[in-house]
Amino acid sequence: MNAVALKGLLGRKLRTVLTALAIVLGVAMISGTYVLTDTITAAFTNVVSDSYSNSDAVISGKVAFKNTNSNTEETPAFPAAVLTKVKALPDVAAAAGGVGDQVKLIDRNGKVISTGGGESIASSVDPANDKRFNPLNLVAGKWPVGNGQIAIDKRTSQNEHYAVGDSIGIAADEGVLQMEITGIATFASSSSIGASTFAIFDVPTAQQLFDKEGKFDQIQVAAKSGVTPEKLVGEIRPLLPATAQVKTAEAQTQEAVDDVSSTLGIFQKVLLAFGVIALFVGAFVIANTLSITIAQRVREFATLRTIGGSRRQVLKTVLLEALVIGLLASVLGLFLGLGIAKALDALFSAMGVNFPKTGTVFATRTIVVSILVGVVVTLLASLRPAIKATRVPPIAAVREGATLPVTRLSRFGPVFSLATLALGILLLVYGIFGGGMSTASRLLALGFGTLILFIGVAVNAKRAVRPLASILGWPGARIGGLAGTLARENAMRNPSRTASTASALMIGLALITFVAILGAGLRTSFGDAVDKLFIADYALTAENGFDPFTKQADEAVGVTPGITAVSPIRAGDARVFGDNTQISAVQPNLSEGVAVDWLPGSKNAAARLGANGAFVDKDYAKDHDLKLGSPIPVTTPTGKVLHLRLKGIFDPPKGGSPFGPVTMSAETFDANYASPQNLMTLIRIKGGATPSNTARLDLALNRFPDAKVQTAAQFKKTQEDDINIVLNVLYGLLGLSVIISLFGVVNTLVLSVFERTREIGMLRAVGMTRRQVRRMIRYESIVTALIGGALGITVGIFLAVLTTQALSDEGVVLAIPWKTIALFVLGTIAAGILAAMFPARRASRLNILKALQYE
Repeated sequence: MNAVALKGLLGRKLRTVLTALAIVLGVAMISGTYVLTDTITAAFTNVVSDSYSNSDAVISGKVAFKNTNSNTEETPAFPAAVLTKVKALPDVAAAAGGVGDQVKLIDRNGKVISTGGGESIASSVDPANDKRFNPLNLVAGKWPVGNGQIAIDKRTSQNEHYAVGDSIGIAADEGVLQMEITGIATFASSSSIGASTFAIFDVPTAQQLFDKEGKFDQIQVAAKSGVTPEKLVGEIRPLLPATAQVKTAEAQTQEAVDDVSSTLGIFQKVLLAFGVIALFVGAFVIANTLSITIAQRVREFATLRTIGGSRRQVLKTVLLEALVIGLLASVLGLFLGLGIAKALDALFSAMGVNFPKTGTVFATRTIVVSILVGVVVTLLASLRPAIKATRVPPIAAVREGATLPVTRLSRFGPVFSLATLALGILLLVYGIFGGGMSTASRLLALGFGTLILFIGVAVNAKRAVRPLASILGWPGARIGGLAGTLARENAMRNPSRTASTASALMIGLALITFVAILGAGLRTSFGDAVDKLFIADYALTAENGFDPFTKQADEAVGVTPGITAVSPIRAGDARVFGDNTQISAVQPNLSEGVAVDWLPGSKNAAARLGANGAFVDKDYAKDHDLKLGSPIPVTTPTGKVLHLRLKGIFDPPKGGSPFGPVTMSAETFDANYASPQNLMTLIRIKGGATPSNTARLDLALNRFPDAKVQTAAQFKKTQEDDINIVLNVLYGLLGLSVIISLFGVVNTLVLSVFERTREIGMLRAVGMTRRQVRRMIRYESIVTALIGGALGITVGIFLAVLTTQALSDEGVVLAIPWKTIALFVLGTIAAGILAAMFPARRASRLNILKALQYE
């Protein structure tokens, strides 16, 4: 029987290849995700390991908490006197202190040099004292030794055409400073650190630039021979102030690697989710293809039963075919994953996100998981068709046109189908609206609910095929004449097959529609919020619209002729009521830039904050049982607790507000944060937003190239563009599942051509032309694709309605982008035409005489 199974596969090469492709692409996505994230992790690990390769202990600033979801993270520096105390310890062989921060490099045109999603890293070097601890390698020139000198990274030097002796700008707090390039450096053994830029200064210059005179951010320590790192750490710890901590170099490296792994872990899970979706769609394709194949092989299986084959042997035959297909497809997908990894890396590079580079990591885990998942999914998808094959009676071998017998449980099919659909909906509703659930439980309910919903729609879809095919096939019947009419009837002839084929396409389109509606809702709610809040003439933000920028830019704007108000909004990390979050701070003139809807008793609270006042939105006040006068303890990164009192509560628009959960006065914020920076500054000017006023503001900000001025419309468009970039990435990743579903359409049409060989031969014999045959197959493909599109768009809208309803308190509104959905419909038609190209050509080239003799 094993030989029969293998010969059967070889005898149906085309069907085998088309079936395998569905699994190949899904496994490739999983393999590629692991290869990409493992390679990135290895590159980051190399960078961190090189940083502390010659250290035994590392002293660093100590924060009271860590907010990993922030772009305003701030670690306090500690007194440089610690270095003197450490060097005096008897077990210390060497120690050196350094300063690290961030500073953006400015090109010859006065523009910020892009970091491509990386960081603008600044560090200090002390060649005379810390040569053993310096992970940087000088490849040209010499290290900077005084004020006005800088060394830069090799990548920036090459990309921006800078050489030793040239001048380059840096974005300092007081504006752009021009510095002489004395050296070009690389980072240890790493071939690349992504698109991050490096600005390297001597220690005194770095301390002055970053307002850390008499302070260090880090001290690396080497122990004398025979002294363990743990013993060294124990000796150093009593010497440290409250703002510093010490760890072994190994522990410091592991902490940094864990932070990277945690961030990449989220990235990896997101990409793996798309791989799972692709495999889920692939399972539909395999199950449908095998079901059709088995229906066409009734007489073959009956013959096996007639000559003594048992039901168990028939089952093993079909499962063996699936095992071979799954194994071969998984191996191919595993290695195709290398290409997928490169494609994903190129995709993110095109978005401006560049990762560090190192040798490709092809881990054992990647091999095992990819092959195991591919094989298991294939076997599970083939199980139901395999069981159906065992029900073929031996007598069918002598019957013309024998079909599979109906099972005793088939009468319960409608009940099971409806129950599955209901279960999926209930799980989704529970996952979205259920209270008291952990994040993991909620995601589990949503994930399983979505999968079961798709299965429920798929098993119920056959009841909708006839009416949908009748409606969606009508234009083809009108335009295509006989070929169009036959195509519509062919789609209606076997509702189960058409439904199964369309369901694979339905899944991808449902998710794409869901993403499109959710994105439209986010854009609409954000736009409404800007329209309601933004009463200033301009907004000043960082060049990328996201990073914080120096508050000194406010002073430059403030002296511009015609300015009537400059109202900054600062941001920083804090711990409030046990949660690590990003708070905000404002000036008393906030009402000049933002229209805040204050609740009774809170009017103009921003002007009355003083040294200990704060305001919050009404939902935050409700969640924490706050009322006017309630105490709000705010812990800063240094561990200092600010005892604030609630002086205002406001009602934010649905799209949110520019404020954090808690907002204090800028005066209090500046007094308690070492490096206060703005997230946004709102500007009022006589005459409003005009080209001449814009030109005046641009001129005033000439010294601050990292700050840009935008009108309300420009600000809104910038934020919407960021949303669109994310949506396009999601469309691209979900497009893989659509491609897989198209293979399902191709499979079905090819098998349909095999099944209807005699029928097509008769049509040709009575006068149908090759062109009409191609048109018939093409129209049938379009009808099937449109059925999948109709189901998918309906399910996508349903999921979006549920989700936006659940997120309504967060400001997300339901906005259906009808133009985008119309494009999806056109794309579905194009996909149907594309999927039909090969089957239509094959059908039109059938030999009429041979077709009439085909069994």
